[in-house]
Amino acid sequence: MRKTLIALMFAAALPTVAMAAMPEGPGPMGEPSGHMMGGPGHGGEHGPRGKGGPFSQLDLTKEQRQQIGKLMGDQWHARKDLVKKYLDKLPAADQKAMQDEIAAGKQKTQADIRAVLKPDQQKKFDEIVKKQEQRRAEWKEFQAWKAQQPQKAQ
Repeated sequence: MRKTLIALMFAAALPTVAMAAMPEGPGPMGEPSGHMMGGPGHGGEHGPRGKGGPFSQLDLTKEQRQQIGKLMGDQWHARKDLVKKYLDKLPAADQKAMQDEIAAGKQKTQADIRAVLKPDQQKKFDEIVKKQEQRRAEWKEFQAWKAQQPQKAQ
């Protein structure tokens, strides 16, 4: 049990490492790779994956950056599916505890980020967070609807 939890925590940390190795340029869905929110200070020469990024020394074309971004995105999705596969094998209590811990960490990080921002930036940040929550709720609703479709067809 303990080894399984350690393996899951390690697997959950892998996307962070993958994000650090992401190429600059658009990601798998057109957004700047590795960025959760756009705006000043994200990307370009000043971002974490700017001129000093791991792929910057390769002098990649835009097409190569897009292809590598797609490959990295595919890898991220495959890893996410793999983690879910093993997470689903955990007892419900452990799954709930892990989800609660992840949610608490996310809320703390958002509060810490908000504390760094100026009042006008906080308003914009709150709007962005609200939109993200709405999109997540819509996505969950769509997934639930989608899960019901094959059952209705039978």
